[in-house]
Amino acid sequence: MSEESNLMSSLWPLVPSGATDWLLELCGDGITGFMPPAMPDAVWVLNAMYEHEQGPADVSYHEYHQARLADGSVQPHVVAGIDLDTVSVATGGGLGRAEHPGPGWRRLRWAELARRTGDQVVADGLMPSYRSFPSAKKEGSRPLGMVPPTEGSLDRETWNRLIAILTQYSPAGPDTRCLAYYNPMVLGAIDFDNLHVRAGRLGDAEILYDQSEADFSPSNFWADDRSWVLCTDYDLWATKVAGPPALINALLNDSEIEAVRLSWAH
Repeated sequence: MSEESNLMSSLWPLVPSGATDWLLELCGDGITGFMPPAMPDAVWVLNAMYEHEQGPADVSYHEYHQARLADGSVQPHVVAGIDLDTVSVATGGGLGRAEHPGPGWRRLRWAELARRTGDQVVADGLMPSYRSFPSAKKEGSRPLGMVPPTEGSLDRETWNRLIAILTQYSPAGPDTRCLAYYNPMVLGAIDFDNLHVRAGRLGDAEILYDQSEADFSPSNFWADDRSWVLCTDYDLWATKVAGPPALINALLNDSEIEAVRLSWAH
């Protein structure tokens, strides 16, 4: 067993799947994540996206990918005799963990992109996802100078900041007992019966981001007293936080986290 696995098992040991029974009763199926109602309040924390400091390029991800196919830099993706590159569009973005791309890139706020494109931050009736900001696409593909949010996971910086705020608004602070659930999809869609749940201290939560068994932040994360709960759905670009109004207002007013209320998904 690796040192990382030993540390994870020590700080966040596995617990019985029954720890999620209350979420199943409250939310229904949790294959992509247990999505809670407001408890009594709720907010959506948006995954970070980034833009190159030189601005969005005229070239899209799809055009770049097609150029690389043409010069032989990459090989066609063929499945069952079908060349998927001829029937699909490379949109940009991906699944799982993400972090700041490094020098030359800056955080692009959803609100800034909305002002630029005229699109809503989140369109009425929709969820934060690949459907967001249709005006920023070129024939279905995003500009190469933009790194869109990933699906199914918070980015590292947002996860760390969220944990800091949760610690501040939890009565026991870093000693708050918490549980983390990873849905079957982030674990290879192998076992749908024995749900993967770990328990530990809120003060040790940053390590969960690098959980070696999943390239994702937890699908659900909650205080053992059920005073708040997070859900990062496998198919979305945001995390719903349900909890007391003081916590929700703190997230809405934080200078690092970008959060919005969605009346149709409260």
